[in-house]
Amino acid sequence: MSTTIQSTDNVQEQWLTRYYFARAIFSIIWVGAAFSIGLKDAAIAGVLLVVYPAWDACANWADGAASGGLSRNRTQRINLWVSGLTALAVALALGSGMNAVVGVIGAWAIVSGLLQLGTAVRRWKTLGAQWIMVLSGAQSALAGGVFIVQSRMATAPSIDKVAGYAAVGALYFLISGIWLTVRQVRRGKKQAI
Repeated sequence: MSTTIQSTDNVQEQWLTRYYFARAIFSIIWVGAAFSIGLKDAAIAGVLLVVYPAWDACANWADGAASGGLSRNRTQRINLWVSGLTALAVALALGSGMNAVVGVIGAWAIVSGLLQLGTAVRRWKTLGAQWIMVLSGAQSALAGGVFIVQSRMATAPSIDKVAGYAAVGALYFLISGIWLTVRQVRRGKKQAI
């Protein structure tokens, strides 16, 4: 029984390693696009701002499905819906300007960050690198509060505010992927001895 649990945990850690690297790569590409063309073209910035939470919805669906199904992973199921609805809300808010968009992104960052934190706490006992995801979720919630404050300022924020937030998120996912990779290599060396 213990070997079966360890094998399941190893498979889950391998999934999370690939998942965290995929999230980091997507975010790095998104940040690059936001800074290179999103700052120059409002239409592209709008598309990027809708794509970001839509991607998060897809990522939560994939992770929940690969981690025993969305029915067993309530925080990811809720995050899937929250992120999907946020993508729609951002698309609608674009008509009202960047203050409205950043306000919506701020509310989403708070809720999705807390849900990410909840997922990490649930995984903490069996899987590695979850302390990084706890930090990421908490930072996301705090950044969301900052976005809401920025959304109420007279000067309209630009996509670079969200891109900075996404860059920090990419770093957290990258560190988590590296952490799990090192952990798996060490475990493999111990088993070989």
